[in-house]
Amino acid sequence: MSEITRVGVDLAKSVIQVHAVDGSGTLVTNRQLGRDKFLSWCAQLPAGCTVAMEGCGGAHHWARKLTALGLNAKVIAAHLVAPYRLQGKRGKNDANDAAAVCEAASRPNMRFVPVKTTVQQGLLCVHRLREGLKEERTACINRIRGMLTEFGLVVSKSPDKLREKLSEMLEDAGNDLSGVARLVIDEAYGHWKEIEERIKWCDLRIHAHVKNDAQAKAAKDLTGVGPVTASAVVATVGDFKQFKNGAQFGAWLGLTPRQNSSGGKNSLGRITKRGDM
Repeated sequence: MSEITRVGVDLAKSVIQVHAVDGSGTLVTNRQLGRDKFLSWCAQLPAGCTVAMEGCGGAHHWARKLTALGLNAKVIAAHLVAPYRLQGKRGKNDANDAAAVCEAASRPNMRFVPVKTTVQQGLLCVHRLREGLKEERTACINRIRGMLTEFGLVVSKSPDKLREKLSEMLEDAGNDLSGVARLVIDEAYGHWKEIEERIKWCDLRIHAHVKNDAQAKAAKDLTGVGPVTASAVVATVGDFKQFKNGAQFGAWLGLTPRQNSSGGKNSLGRITKRGDM
């Protein structure tokens, strides 16, 4: 273990593949470890050894654990690792992926993902819950509209208009709604109101973050930036000093077009929307 200088790691739910090389890049070991044995294996590595992994679920957790062991933990975006898989798209497996991560980590110009803190990830959990609830709310509203339409009751697209008319339609004995349909729609409306309350709970957490965090407060003061955007950006980025200027930050976010240029001819596509690692 003392001769190992760099390790590529392929993370999975049950097993973790490691690809370790020495200072000359010669393979020392390529083996599979259980999740419960991974940290104890890493603890035997020499201090400062580079341990790299793809950015995926759990990557930041493992990176924090490895850093606490005195290792140089690195996280690489998955799209930057794929070109280093020698077997190409058809040779994808755990061993080849770990080897590709190890090779990518050796590149002098490789861009690494800053490791997120538990506080950052906690705030991002709030934002992800909120986005999921918004999708659930939309689905619930469309479900109610669909059931009403079956009985010839149509309301304009605005959720506020639907909310205004819904109680009236449920209480109107003159329409074609059956008794069971009224009960079902009333139950769906109750679900809608529950979702709204949970979104408000998320908004309270977000506003508290903006109120107590200097970076989020400064971001909110920018024109066109509200508390939700300010909180999400600060929680995602963490340390803004990693960017030399605003243009670099915009490129990291993906606010630059995808390129497929050649021979001096520029061919630009849509924005990439990258950055949330």
